[in-house]
Order: sequence, then C-alpha cells, then structure tokens
Amino acid sequence: FGQDASSHTLCRLFSRKILLISAKRGLLDALTRIQSGFFCGALGIILIVVGIVGSLLPLLPGPPIAFAGLLLQLFREPDPFTSRFLWIWAGIVVVSLILDYMIPIWGTQKFGGTKYGVWGCTLGFLLAFWMGPWGVIIGPFIGAFVGEMIGGQNSKKSFKAALGSFIGFLLGSFLKLVICFMMLYYV
Repeated sequence: FGQDASSHTLCRLFSRKILLISAKRGLLDALTRIQSGFFCGALGIILIVVGIVGSLLPLLPGPPIAFAGLLLQLFREPDPFTSRFLWIWAGIVVVSLILDYMIPIWGTQKFGGTKYGVWGCTLGFLLAFWMGPWGVIIGPFIGAFVGEMIGGQNSKKSFKAALGSFIGFLLGSFLKLVICFMMLYYV
C-alpha cells in the first residue's frame, strides 16, 4: 500500500510538472507568434513606406518593394490575404513596372515626337540610368530632345517632344504612388 501511494504521488508530481512545462511552451509559442507577427507587420509597413519613396526616386523600384511588404503580412495570424488577392497585386506590380518604362515613350509620341524622339527618349533613359536619380529624370528629356533634333525637327518641336517624355515620367511616378498607397491601405 505504501509503495503504491508514493508512486501515485510521484506520477501526480510528474504530470503537474509536464503540464506546467507544456503550458509554458504554449505561452512561449503564442508570444513568439505574436512577436513575429508584430515584427513582420512593422517591417512590412516600413517596406511599403520605402516603396512610396521609391516611387519618387527613379532608382528604387517602388511597387516591388511595397509588394514585398505586403507579402510579409502573411506571417501574421490569421492570414490577412488570400492567394488570389496576392496574385492580383503581383500582376499589378508587373504591369506598373512595364508601364513605368513605356509611359515616357508614349508621352513623347503624344506630344508630337517622331521615332527619333522615341529612340532618343529610350537611349537617354538607358545612358543616364547610371547617373543616379537626376539622370533618370533628365536623361529621357535630353534624349528625346536630341533625337528630335537629329531627326530634323526644329527646337520648338523637339522641346515639345522632350516635355512629353518628362510628363510621361511624372505620370509613371504618380501611377506608382497610387499603387503603393493602395498597398499601404490594405496593411
């Protein structure tokens, strides 16, 4: 009888200790999930803000950085987004990247630029890309102007085509800003 009582007491002590250890682990797991969710949420917001800044600075790809911030939100509990939602945003980001390069060329054409101005705008962008943010802004403008001058246009028409490339740049930046702010709204 005495041996059974002591083993029963010993089993009860072990079961209590195991219960306390598992409760502590469960609490630590919950705190870890909360902390990682908070960390990923905060880092996601920071990346989206960097994406907004990147929408104004030509060398930072704003929407892809903001999309990375959106993807970090997946580590929160419960999952805030469906996979369909994320695929739609991935498509929007890809389209915005393509349009970011195409809109200045479109602006050049819309303001009366010829193929020389379009090629100048493209080459100006590519050559000035390595000069930093100002190069990316001014390069297409100068490229379109020089291209139109080579094509035989007068300086007034060349300036108008170059202005179209600059307005196209501004429109592309505005589009990227709208996309990044929309992502910030969903976070």
